[in-house]
Amino acid sequence: MRNHRFGNLDSAGAVRAGRHRFARWRQERLTKLRSKDYSDCIPNVRPDLPFLLQNRIEPSITWIGHSTFLIQMAGLNMVTDPVWARRMAMQKRLAPPGIAMSDMPPIDLVLVSHSHYDHLHVTSLRRLRGTKRLLVPAGLRKKMLLKGFRQVAEMNWWESVTHHGVKFTFVPAQHWARRNPWDTNNSHWGGWIIESPNGPTVYFAGDSGYCRAFEEIGRRFAIDIALLPIGAYDPEWFMSEEHMNPEEALQAFRDVGAKYFVPMHYGSFKLADDTPKEALDRLEAERRRLGLSEDRLFLLQHGETLRFMPHQEAGPSS
Repeated sequence: MRNHRFGNLDSAGAVRAGRHRFARWRQERLTKLRSKDYSDCIPNVRPDLPFLLQNRIEPSITWIGHSTFLIQMAGLNMVTDPVWARRMAMQKRLAPPGIAMSDMPPIDLVLVSHSHYDHLHVTSLRRLRGTKRLLVPAGLRKKMLLKGFRQVAEMNWWESVTHHGVKFTFVPAQHWARRNPWDTNNSHWGGWIIESPNGPTVYFAGDSGYCRAFEEIGRRFAIDIALLPIGAYDPEWFMSEEHMNPEEALQAFRDVGAKYFVPMHYGSFKLADDTPKEALDRLEAERRRLGLSEDRLFLLQHGETLRFMPHQEAGPSS
């Protein structure tokens, strides 16, 4: 019996790189990366561990790196796309995680956007302390059960679950999934909307090319802060279907109607040919062109925390 294959909204099938296109990229990359400057990396700051370890009241978002965040809301400690790996595809990490694994508070929930290794590192997931209930895309639950995780719930697009008063909805993205050569697109991919009665509504986009789903997400939810990917877009002839460039990320931010934008999916690994500085320079140039206020973008450093004080605007902790 043929396994079920998931797809995207804007195509009959899911994005899959052909062998000839992949070979072309690899050949081009051998020359291109020699001229790339990775010395200007995202800094690390000392995380506010006394606050993070005891906080069960104040909503906060801390960037650990790439697509990994510690989100604290309604008494829950949550982690998105857990990756503390030192290497990815034989490339050393550009900067250490913003919070060391040994310093992490106990985790109640883990939100997984899709099965790619730079978004789901099983060793990292095992090492996290806490009950670690997993919310995963449809098709991934069985694999996680086989890995030894017992509290796993899977969802299709637009399905929701509520845990301790916080509502989690799995929303569409344009991407693909694979852990090995035989399971391509056997599980889905997407982002997560986190809604709490007493906190901000957070949209964690996971990994995505630009698509019409962002407008629909904006129609369905009143989003306060959007965590959106801006990296791994170069070369665009190869990456554009599955990864947004910085200009497209800003358009997605406008589409979903969020108040604030936190860039992610850059600065940790050499997944494509763009550098952290290139991504940020293009983001800033497009922000200026669009006339967006500078205070709507939070360019977090690794280990930096956004705190949402009652009746105040969001801002990084001092």
